[in-house]
Amino acid sequence: MQTRRLHTIIGLIMLIPFFGWVLTGFVFYLKPGYAGAYELLQPRTYPLADSPQIKPDSAWLEFRYVKTALGDHLLAKTADGWQHFDPATMRVREKPSEEEIRTLVTDAFSTNPQRYGQIERIEGKTIFTDTGVRVSLDWNRLSLQQRGRDTDRIDLLYKIHYLQWTGIEAIDKALGPAGLILVAALGMLGIRLAITSRKKAK
Repeated sequence: MQTRRLHTIIGLIMLIPFFGWVLTGFVFYLKPGYAGAYELLQPRTYPLADSPQIKPDSAWLEFRYVKTALGDHLLAKTADGWQHFDPATMRVREKPSEEEIRTLVTDAFSTNPQRYGQIERIEGKTIFTDTGVRVSLDWNRLSLQQRGRDTDRIDLLYKIHYLQWTGIEAIDKALGPAGLILVAALGMLGIRLAITSRKKAK
């Protein structure tokens, strides 16, 4: 196959990812809406009423003592992960009721009510809001993770940029290297054509 024809075919194949790279690269440079999409949501904490006297267990790697709208919490990290204790009894704190989740999360939402709005429903550890934001609660770590429609859109752009188009892991892993190989081939063929044209011009 002639060099010029092969260069043309590869160029046509690469038009779609090239347009995708230009679009996503522009978005990644400007980062519109990134602040809200990846905002770090945390339970609100309050000053401790008393200085707690905690005797750490020998199995603990680290621990935190915090106060939220639900009261005092003792969070300890062990080799098996985090555990959530009631510091008054030093017993593992049971999973929160829906009402407790609502209290904790609504208090956290007060830092940015425009983004989070009001809670629509709670399904297990996931909280859905009327602004389209989904919040996951990790009770053992006493942490929150939020994700909105804007987060989904930006993550989709990342998938487009990195040629993760099918949702099938094996195929998407192959598309990335294939795209790079085609770009390299396009460049090499372009150089070859340029050299050939220059020789003919002489």
